[in-house]
Amino acid sequence: MRRIPRSSLPFALLTALAVTAVGGCDWGGGGGGRDTTAPAAPRGLTVEAGSATTVHVMWNQATDDTGVTGYEVYRDAEKVKAVPGRKHMVDIVGLRPSTTYAFTVRARDAGGNVSPDSRKLTVRTPEAATADREAPTRPARLRGEAAGSRSAMLTWGRSTDDRRVASYEIYQGGSKVHSVGGGQTATLVTGLRPGAEYTFSVKARDAADNFSPASREVRLTTAAGKDSGRGTAPTGFRAATHRADGAYYIDLTWAPPRTGGAVAEYQIQLDGRTATSLVFGGTAPRDKAEHSFYIGKKSGERHRVRIRPKLPDGTWGGYSPTRTVTTG
Repeated sequence: MRRIPRSSLPFALLTALAVTAVGGCDWGGGGGGRDTTAPAAPRGLTVEAGSATTVHVMWNQATDDTGVTGYEVYRDAEKVKAVPGRKHMVDIVGLRPSTTYAFTVRARDAGGNVSPDSRKLTVRTPEAATADREAPTRPARLRGEAAGSRSAMLTWGRSTDDRRVASYEIYQGGSKVHSVGGGQTATLVTGLRPGAEYTFSVKARDAADNFSPASREVRLTTAAGKDSGRGTAPTGFRAATHRADGAYYIDLTWAPPRTGGAVAEYQIQLDGRTATSLVFGGTAPRDKAEHSFYIGKKSGERHRVRIRPKLPDGTWGGYSPTRTVTTG
């Protein structure tokens, strides 16, 4: 398992640098009643090849002082789609098989202000299937369960195809809400409402854009009221300290949340502030994860630490319980 390098700076210095960076920002919205403040860049971008000629692009809602009215999707440097502000996903069609594309998204408000680019993600479309008219089989054994009040976990049986299943498309009622790769047979759907009933189904899709019949529908109801996102939080979270070369380190271990895929990124919060992001390179751990980071050279210091995962749809999951550790 390859992990990001340990930080060589104390947390206090990292915090000071962050405050300095924020202090240099211009928070003014302009004068005269005219909206001159651009929306924030969309976050949580994900892209997934749906077939040899299509890509599914998703992102989180961007923030703005007056409200986002639309989004612009760019393929490389070309704007290829504009969608209204209420939508946060789109299928890009008419692509070439076996081709790598880079996608970014920008937000626009009513004043015509355009956000900076989201982060850029690349995706490669699969090879075209020559004269393929045979659709994949219907996904079987669809199951669903609420994961707290705002998310649901779906699992299904693998479809077969004469060539290869390229993706699975997830539908809420009659609307497509998510897409995952053909090797994945589970996913976490987020952004749901507390105490609400939902109906989901799944279709398999091959590289020639043949769709299977829809799976049977599964109905579920999310938990009522508010929760802390515990259904999407890491479990078994533990924290300890050790001393090496005259310095102290905090050691973390946890079990990744169930999402249907590997969780590669986590956010670490230390003493009530975001300390850093942890990104696993290569194959991210599925059963047990661990990480150590530098905390300083003083003994007898108490620290509170917790983590949260970045989910497959780009949103942040729930925080783990907070653990308290003391150096020395």
